Amino acid sequence: MNFIKIIRESFIIAFSTLKINRLRTILTLLGITIGIFAIISVLTVVDSLEKTIRTSLSSLGDDIIYIQKWPWASSPGKEYEWWEYLKRPLPSIKEFDQIKKRSEKSSAVAFSVSGQRNVQYRNNNVENITIWANSYEFEKIRPLEILSGRYFTRFESANGNNTAIIGSKIAYDLFQGINPLGKKITIQGKKFTIIGVLKKEGKNNLVSGGSLDEIVLIPVNYAKKIFDFKKESANPLIMVKAKENVSKSDLMDELRSILRSTRTIKPSEKDNFSLNQANLITKSLDQIFGVINFAGWIIGGFSILVGGFGIANIMFVSVKERTHIIGIQKSLGAKKKFILFQFLFESILLSLVGGAIGLLFIYFGCFIANSKIDMEIVLTANNIFLGLFISIIIGIISGFAPARSASRLNPVDAINSSF
Repeated sequence: MNFIKIIRESFIIAFSTLKINRLRTILTLLGITIGIFAIISVLTVVDSLEKTIRTSLSSLGDDIIYIQKWPWASSPGKEYEWWEYLKRPLPSIKEFDQIKKRSEKSSAVAFSVSGQRNVQYRNNNVENITIWANSYEFEKIRPLEILSGRYFTRFESANGNNTAIIGSKIAYDLFQGINPLGKKITIQGKKFTIIGVLKKEGKNNLVSGGSLDEIVLIPVNYAKKIFDFKKESANPLIMVKAKENVSKSDLMDELRSILRSTRTIKPSEKDNFSLNQANLITKSLDQIFGVINFAGWIIGGFSILVGGFGIANIMFVSVKERTHIIGIQKSLGAKKKFILFQFLFESILLSLVGGAIGLLFIYFGCFIANSKIDMEIVLTANNIFLGLFISIIIGIISGFAPARSASRLNPVDAINSSF
């Protein structure tokens, strides 16, 4: 109980002291406020960005292999040999058919091409919209949430009907609240009948082609009238999903064998295709975000260091100002630990308030940022606790030396001192 009483009285004295010296307190708070703001704001932005990207990556699927010309990342310890990749052929419909026919370890195979085109409905026009053409199996690779209407039938896909499924933003921009189902839109002079509207996804898909809100899906067999599949601008790729009990490595071995035989690659020659998967990007992200977090700690660390020295200097001044009072307290029986806690808690309180103000700035900054940009930035509970914990640690470190010197003062010398 005595220990609790000492803590309570120490906090009361510390609060009173800080309240009396308001100007000095405010100036001292700035260093910690800036330091906590610098560190936690960087961590908050990085965490939000990482969450957004990882959410986007999840749409790529952990059990899906993407067959493409270009690899998403170079092999560990190797340079990205773009000059070699440049010579590679593009994935083709022939290879897609061969994989569908010969693969025993896949549950779905889809062929895809895409490109930017203008989309028009009567006098309304939206520019540079992603037209994503896929084979029928695409929905098994990436399930789609259709708000109204339906997905392509197998016949529509195989026959290459001029039907389309549009994203929610395109539906709003072109039709302004009118039901788009059954309406015809124009893409590169070709008419498409809308059979479905996708559920609003939000701009959280930074990796896999952007948000589905601004995409038009069409059958790949009709896309031959819009895109040249033999050109790299069409971004041709083959997506292969593994069966439930098949590992990605087994599926990749099978796909490598099928592609090498289809392309008649000699045993001594390297693969001239890439088998991409989501974890290739994930590994790169871990390194990138690690560097960014480290840089944030370095930048904020200097600010906190300056703030810590500021608190230490102020605390030494405070000890000097109150030396006479310390002498009186000791002569009345105050123990060393009471004096120590009295100044130590003052330092902690000072640092904690500064940190809390920094966190408050970040909190309001998140509101402003979220109203200006599409990505959601959130100050998480973990970062709040981290900011407060850092503040407490800095308060303890900065205030320990002044508090210790105060607790070791001789009562007689302290009473007789003058500031």
